Amino acid sequence: MPAISIEQLTNYGREHACSDLHITAQQPPTYRYLGKLIQGPFTGSKQDYHDTILSLLNNRQKELLGMGEDLDFSFADALGNRYRANVFRAQNELACAIRLLRDDIPSLPDLKLPPVIQQLCEEPRGIILVTGPTGSGKSTTLAAMIDYINTNRRQHIITIEDPIEYVHQHKNCLVHQRELHRDVGSFADALRSAMREDPDVILVGEMRDYETISAAVTAAETGHLVFSTLHTTGASQTIDRIVDVYPAHSQGMIRSQLSGVLRAVITQTLLPLADDSGRIVATEILVGTDAVLAQIREGKFHQLTSAMQAGGAQGMHTLAGDLSALVKQRLITPEVAENAVSDKAELAQYLGLYVQ
Repeated sequence: MPAISIEQLTNYGREHACSDLHITAQQPPTYRYLGKLIQGPFTGSKQDYHDTILSLLNNRQKELLGMGEDLDFSFADALGNRYRANVFRAQNELACAIRLLRDDIPSLPDLKLPPVIQQLCEEPRGIILVTGPTGSGKSTTLAAMIDYINTNRRQHIITIEDPIEYVHQHKNCLVHQRELHRDVGSFADALRSAMREDPDVILVGEMRDYETISAAVTAAETGHLVFSTLHTTGASQTIDRIVDVYPAHSQGMIRSQLSGVLRAVITQTLLPLADDSGRIVATEILVGTDAVLAQIREGKFHQLTSAMQAGGAQGMHTLAGDLSALVKQRLITPEVAENAVSDKAELAQYLGLYVQ
């Protein structure tokens, strides 16, 4: 047993409402609390932390680590609390980042997400993308959406994840969760197999490459409701990223395909509350209306911002619009809003300010 157990470290993180734990040989364990890093109270030697990290791994994982591979996996403690971990080397020393996952699946109202997101869960088919930077809560939002479907529909749900974070029980739906490198080799392989597994809803953990994007779009075209994520920071950038993955001669084809299946792009980021009591989600939502889909088909991505600004009746808004609403409600500070938005001029316009 290592001198400092992983249970000691994770229990401290949970007791203090931290979201992440970092273990490295160079300093004591560090936690992320309300988006900021703070040092924990533990002391130990470099060897202690090395042993703590190794205690997470089985023999095969140790072998892969010795071959120079980074490791992505999930695990649970004795109380059933779940964690997502990445073990890697830095300057030839072991390091580990652990996400402390919630031990329950929150509801959409719990997350204070816009009502349109629940409406999107009623879609019979198409593709819904949840995007945002690392640590913005994408996995939690998707888990809540899948749980809503699991509670309110009678269908077959297949999830393909790397690794599995939230475990879904069978409610009104049959749920099969597949983990990369344990149950299946790749997202694309799992998607191709899913077509023969009679699914109604498919969750793809991340659209990382051409093969996965192509398979996900095809699944949506053949009548399935597909959810996935990208690490993009806005609706327009998301569409750009998908189209740019394709070779130039195929970009017209993917624009046409997206215009037939896209139901929504939900972009989100987590921000500290003005009173430092927690964090709140800010969103940008693009809904696949006829006008939006026509703009995508014609490659007029620069017009999507205007469509979101004018689409309030359909549940659309830009990130700047949502940030300004949070500022006006005094939930976040203007400085936090300005740091979170890429179009500062749009934010200033919403807030009635002048920005040089």
